[in-house]
Amino acid sequence: MSALAPTRVPRVPIGQLVRFGAVGASNTAITLGAYAALVAVGTPAVVAAVTAWALGALNGYRLNRRWTFRSAVRGSRPAARYAAVQALAAGADAAGIAVLVGHDHLPRVGGQIAILPVVTLATFLICRRWVFGPGRPA
Repeated sequence: MSALAPTRVPRVPIGQLVRFGAVGASNTAITLGAYAALVAVGTPAVVAAVTAWALGALNGYRLNRRWTFRSAVRGSRPAARYAAVQALAAGADAAGIAVLVGHDHLPRVGGQIAILPVVTLATFLICRRWVFGPGRPA
């Protein structure tokens, strides 16, 4: 085979990607709703933020495992992997914002609009392959 032979680009299943986006939207709604409710009852903002984020992440793990990827994986290993991917995504988003918004390249909202699809697609691909992928022990 020639060294210049084209490499096959993996196909992204659009249905899974759409479901992943819907799960992300539900995570955001749960996180914001829980945060608002906790702050309304007097919970300190940092405690409310951490608790609300955890509720959104738990929702994301369960829905992505069952619905988006229809995966049989269970247990602490995939849950820890999912948490690691979410932390990596948050860091990548922050780094992207620092680059795009820093030095006045883009306005704040524009920077988020630019980086969010990149981070979402990367997160989807990592979750699909590493967290919930085929061959993962059930």
